[in-house]
Amino acid sequence: MMSPHSIQMLLSLAIGFAVAGLCCSGYRLVTDRLPSFALLRSGPQPGAFAALALLIVSAPFLIMRNTLLAAPREGRFQVVFFATLVAGFWSLMSGMVVVMALQALFLT
Repeated sequence: MMSPHSIQMLLSLAIGFAVAGLCCSGYRLVTDRLPSFALLRSGPQPGAFAALALLIVSAPFLIMRNTLLAAPREGRFQVVFFATLVAGFWSLMSGMVVVMALQALFLT
């Protein structure tokens, strides 16, 4: 049997990935192009600051998408494993932020 804390962490992980995918899909729906880390190359402009917020939230989805698209070319298990760990940890942290924000909105 899983402890309540473990279940909460798994749900936070899933919510983090879901919100990341939702943000990427929303960006693609509005702009008709895929979000990427290249949005930051324009320099310090107002658009780059808005892109930074988008990339912070959607980074787990982008990391996994880029890793899985490049995995057959690289053929290295370590790169895929490390990218999965980074994306999972990022998703867990962003999911915890989403859960805490929802709790703060609905409990006050």
